[in-house]
This record gives sequence, structure tokens and C-alpha cells, in this order.
Amino acid sequence: MQDQGNGITLTTPDLPQAELFTDAASAVDRLVELYDGAAGFLCDRFREAMEAGHPGCRYRAFYPEIRITTTTFAKVDSRLSFGHVASPGTHAATITRPDLFRHYLEQQIVLLTQNHNVQVQIGVSDTPMPVHFAVASDRSITVPQEGAADFILRDVFDVPDLSTTNDDIVNGTFVPSPDGTEPLAPFTAQRVDYSLARLAHYTATDPEHFQNHVLFTNYQFYVSEFEAYARAQLADPESGYTAFVSTDNQVITQADQPLPPTLKMPQMPTYHLKRANGSGITLVNIGVGPSNAKTATDHIAVLRPHAWVMVGHCAGLRNSQSLGDFVLAHAYLREDRVLDDDLPVWVPIPALAEIQIALENAVAQETQLDGYDLKRVMRTGTVASVDNRNWELREHTGPVQRLSQSRAIALDMESATIAANGFRFRVPYGTLLCVSDKPLHGELKLPGMASDFYKTQVARHLMIGIRAMETLREMPLERIHSRKLRAFDETAFL
Repeated sequence: MQDQGNGITLTTPDLPQAELFTDAASAVDRLVELYDGAAGFLCDRFREAMEAGHPGCRYRAFYPEIRITTTTFAKVDSRLSFGHVASPGTHAATITRPDLFRHYLEQQIVLLTQNHNVQVQIGVSDTPMPVHFAVASDRSITVPQEGAADFILRDVFDVPDLSTTNDDIVNGTFVPSPDGTEPLAPFTAQRVDYSLARLAHYTATDPEHFQNHVLFTNYQFYVSEFEAYARAQLADPESGYTAFVSTDNQVITQADQPLPPTLKMPQMPTYHLKRANGSGITLVNIGVGPSNAKTATDHIAVLRPHAWVMVGHCAGLRNSQSLGDFVLAHAYLREDRVLDDDLPVWVPIPALAEIQIALENAVAQETQLDGYDLKRVMRTGTVASVDNRNWELREHTGPVQRLSQSRAIALDMESATIAANGFRFRVPYGTLLCVSDKPLHGELKLPGMASDFYKTQVARHLMIGIRAMETLREMPLERIHSRKLRAFDETAFL
């Protein structure tokens, strides 16, 4: 075919007709076939262009898409927060890596066909697939930097397009296409591909290893504890855990298998204790700061996890607290600033009962305390997150007054960001912190300050997070994915 703009020949793979499906597995099989055909076409053409130079034409392939059309206002089960559209019309979503998202896609398609009694249409979209994303899963291909090839890459292939690589859908600023088509999923295919590439870069593990229950920490100590727990689970044939994945995609399936040391640690070292269908636990050491917290959650969100929880260290703000005490956040004072443009600070970030109960029960189980006695080691209250690690060195009157007025009991740099992004991306979230210092009361984070009690508590901290995630794993999706996280006119897909 001819590109009408400049007469250059535009070569595409065969574009098959769209098909209707009622069976979710068959629908996903078709998505895989269409995606693999498009990505394979671009990979083959890219190799040829790199070997022979400018081919004298332009190559283009397209993402597959899911599309449904409903014609009735009939109400579905109102207890569900997902799996249905809010009003009649056409809804569509471009899809990438259907092999990676097979379980998720089948879940969502089943709900759509059942709740609306419609077929899903699987076909080719009009969204070009950037060559960078098409070749990402082929380790034998590397896209050169601009000017390194014998031709200008953009003259021959499509490259990432910011107009389809954004958060307009989740931010509630999406503008429907001229024909009125509404989004079916929270992310476009290009937005997902962008994050899949970023995840591999930041965590040094491939996206397919990520599990549906994610723990974030800001302290390297937890990594060794997580590995020790993972090895114990692999030694137990009844545990259900099948593998442990370390940085550089090093996989062990036996408790006594060695893990070579990582020579060059990534920015956010990540570890995965795997179970069937992604029901295991991922631990991400995001480091310090709200920017890191936003980066990690921006990208992990496209994998549609069922919960993420922060288990990090914090400053205790009350004199009644001790080093090693736990803090269960039920509200957040957002002074991290990194999400203000996407989620205004006037938007409340509610506590989610399912996460709160799982965390509190895990603390009780691990400490063997309950009821009023649990208050000895855990406080529930507001956590303040700031963007200045050395906030203590600034003039105290203003900050301390705001902290007191907010009733904050702890301060860190990541929790509010993780919770706010969980709210924004419709991912259930929670926070359980461990007090590591009390700067307002003369106990700074200095060598020798940690008490034996503190050391004991931080050893328990990760186990509490793991126990909570294992509780949440047994919870039905319709219960954990709260309606608190869904907007008026929400996408059908989680």
C-alpha cells in the first residue's frame, strides 16, 4: 500500500478480519496469534534492515485489541467493582504480551461475557507497535541509538508515541475517540510495554517473574530474611511455592541451590517467591525517597497486582513509642509532592479494611499479642511522607506544628506515595512500618542506638508482611478489589 503523505511504500503483515468469541481461552489464543504475528514481522524486518541498510519502504505492524459493544442499561451484580461497563456503548483495549497476561485476560473476558451476555471481538487495532517494544523479548536483537544504524530508524519503523503512552485513563482525563469508543482497560498496550521495559531495567528481573502480592521496603536487611524464608518454603513440598528468583533472573527451585552474587546491583533490587498463576510474593527494595516509590509503582501497576504493601522503616513522632514499634497507617499526610499533578492532595486516600485487618492479624500472630496488649508494640494512625530526608535540620515550628495538627504518629518518605499510587491505579494498598528512630525526642538514627528489642522486631517485620500477603492470597478477587478504588465511569478490566 502507499503512504498518502509522501508516496513511500508502507508494508504491513496480513491484517486478518476481526472474530467474535464467547470462550475466553480461545479469545486469548487469538490475541497471542495476532501479537506474535505482528511482533515477529517487525523483528524479521528489523534484522533485514540492519543487515542491508534502508529498505526503501516503511514497515508497520499493529497491536491486537479486545472490543465489546453493549446495548442495554441492564444492571449487573452491584457487589462487583470490576468485570462490567457502566453504560451501553463500544469499549476497546489494545493488548500487548498476551502470553504474559493470559491468566488476567481470561479472568476479565469471562466476567465480560457473563455479565453482559455479549461476545468479545478480537482483531487488529489501528495503534502501531513500536519496533523497540516488538524486539524487547528477543535477546538477540538490540535497537541501536539514533545515528548508529545506516538509516534513520523513524523513517522505517514506528517508535514509542507519548500520545498513547500516558496515564490519561487512570487519571480520569481520557478523551474518547471521535467514534465514541471508551477504554476497556486502565492502560494502553504502549503504556504497558513502556513499563515492562522499565521494570526489567530497574529491577534486573523480567516482568514474567513478578507475583500478584508485592512488598516494598526501604532497607536491604529484609532481602536476606526474604531469601531465608524462600529457601525454607522450597524445602517444604506442601508450601505451594515453586521457585525463588533473584536479580539477573537467577532462579532456584531447591532449598540448597546456590545463588551467585550479583556483580552489579540494579537501582531497585527485586526478588520473587513464585507460586502458580502468580499467587506468590515479590519483594522490591525501592531504596529511599518518594521518587523511587513512584517509579516502582508506576511500572508494577501495569501487571495488575492484587495488593502492595510498604514494610519499611520510619521515624516515630510520639514520645510514647519505642524503637522497634510497629505503625499501621490508617491515613496519610502527603508532603511527598511527586504525585500532586496526577492525584491532587485534596483527594482522600482511604484505608482499605481488608488490608488493615490482614496486617493487624499478622502482627498479632507473629508477636503472640492481641487486643489491648497489641498496643504495646503497634500504633495505628496517620503516617506523614515527606520529600526531604533531612527534614529534621530545617526550622521546626512549621513542620512540627503540621505534624501535630494532622495527628501523625510516624514519618517516612515512601508510604504516602505507594498508597496514593495504589489508589490512582486501583491496586489495593497498605502500610506497616517499623520505628527506627525518634528524632523529635533525641533518638536519632545513629550507630549503637538500636536496642535488642528493635533488632528483634525488625527480624519479625518482614514475616508479618509475608503472613498478611498469604492471608490476602486466599481472599476472593471481588472482596480484595474494593469499590473504594473505582470511579464513577470505570473500565471493566481491573
